[in-house]
Amino acid sequence: MQIKTIATKPIDGQKPGTSGLRKKTRVFMQPGYLENYVEAIFAGVGGVTGKVLVIGGDGRFFNDKAIQTIIKMAVAHGAKKLVIGKGGLFSTPAASNVIRKLGAFGGVVLSASHNPGGEDGDFGIKFNGSNGGPAPENVTDAIFAATKTITEYRIADIADIDLDRLGASKAGETEIEVVDPVADYVELMEKLFDFDKIAALIKSGFTLRFDAMHAATGPYAKAILEGKLGAAPGSVINAVPLPDFGGGHPDPNPIYAKELYDFMASPGGADFGAASDGDGDRNIVIGRGAVVTPSDSLALLAANAHLAKGYARGLAGVARSMPTSGAVDRVAAKKGLDCYETPTGWKFFGNLLDAGKVTLCGEESAGTGSDHVREKDGLWAVLLWLNILAVRGESLKDIQEKHWAEYGRTFYTRHDYEAVDTAAAEGLVNRLRDMMPTLPGTKVADLEVASADDFAYNDPVDGSVTKKQGIRILFKGGERVVFRLSGTGTEGATLRVYLESFEPDVAKHGQDAQVALAKVIEAADTLAEIKARTGRQAPDVIT
Repeated sequence: MQIKTIATKPIDGQKPGTSGLRKKTRVFMQPGYLENYVEAIFAGVGGVTGKVLVIGGDGRFFNDKAIQTIIKMAVAHGAKKLVIGKGGLFSTPAASNVIRKLGAFGGVVLSASHNPGGEDGDFGIKFNGSNGGPAPENVTDAIFAATKTITEYRIADIADIDLDRLGASKAGETEIEVVDPVADYVELMEKLFDFDKIAALIKSGFTLRFDAMHAATGPYAKAILEGKLGAAPGSVINAVPLPDFGGGHPDPNPIYAKELYDFMASPGGADFGAASDGDGDRNIVIGRGAVVTPSDSLALLAANAHLAKGYARGLAGVARSMPTSGAVDRVAAKKGLDCYETPTGWKFFGNLLDAGKVTLCGEESAGTGSDHVREKDGLWAVLLWLNILAVRGESLKDIQEKHWAEYGRTFYTRHDYEAVDTAAAEGLVNRLRDMMPTLPGTKVADLEVASADDFAYNDPVDGSVTKKQGIRILFKGGERVVFRLSGTGTEGATLRVYLESFEPDVAKHGQDAQVALAKVIEAADTLAEIKARTGRQAPDVIT
């Protein structure tokens, strides 16, 4: 076996964002682009000689070819063993589980999550550490530093591995094993949830529809929902992973999962609907006459998690990303739980989970998870919901309305302005930063500003400080607006505007969120001059 050393030079722009490096697929397909970044990963993590690595992705275009390159480079670097999902597939939470179960050094996960796929779509790559979670900032900083000094990369001259055949083989001193990507995950879910109770609910006539969006979760959902739990064949739709996600956008929101939303709103809709995204880490749940926002879902799961056997012991604490609404805070306060507010990015939950400070955590961007892995987990959230429904014997709509009656309702929405001119977006945010000291006491759209800051996080476990994580503007009536530039886009800048208002009056809980938040929306646009500065008259996506 020959090990080739290829001369190269740094490539600009290989700075990882909140969850690895994401670029247009064609960018990754450029000669040397992927190789440079993989070499930088290996350097940034201190080398992989003698280490066990898990490799897999969401099946998007270029996933298979990229994995062959990563295998050859890992072999050249002397990895002890590579564990790869059959077909090159691993949902992100399943990859996290396998890393933890094997005690692996880490994993290379290929995904651009909810971003579109295909040759003209997006591609992504990230390193997950031995805890199964995304690499912390000190590691991603080291990886980025390595991209700026790289002079060569190493790659083994070996034949491609047959990723569709289960079993082990050898390349040099490296063992390469192709495994069933679903089996270990199913086993874990059976430990956490009462499958017998959920199966009994389904057998009683309870119907469900799960939209896998032609993404990574399809095989997992088919195996569990239809196989283990007995849901009718066809309950899982768009179940076959496709390189371009069937031409769709694998983001489970009302725009891109419209097929599911329309079905659930129809007279023949199911009792329960759900969807997951490209790599299986996000989720959305819908009931008859009820759509649960991700922020509310986190709060509702925190209030009811003890009904599932894996969480019967109760929760150690909860955590949410800063842009996520304060709905879960009120649950934590009533239950006497610690509640942590972190920056956006699942890696910030890792320390809290590893230290045993929290059991449940979530982001407003349709991501919830627990200490069972170190990633958000879409199918896990759906199963927890089904377990709660099976135990309580009530509809999702009834459970949500009873929750609001007890805790109050937080009206919440997120407005996304995608592919905005980068300079214009940065100018908008920088102007808001400059305005912050003068905002308290001013009135805008009949709302008075109480405080304004740029969120900074002091990690209670390792003492690290993360700054400039989003501009928060709080109003005296309890309303809040947050402005952030997202790190998950691949073109221009994505401006996210998060808006919320707490309503304790049950009589007002039935309002449409956009109507209830009209003044807050007006205040946000007035303060940030969104229309004037972006040229957009309305958001591209409202969730």
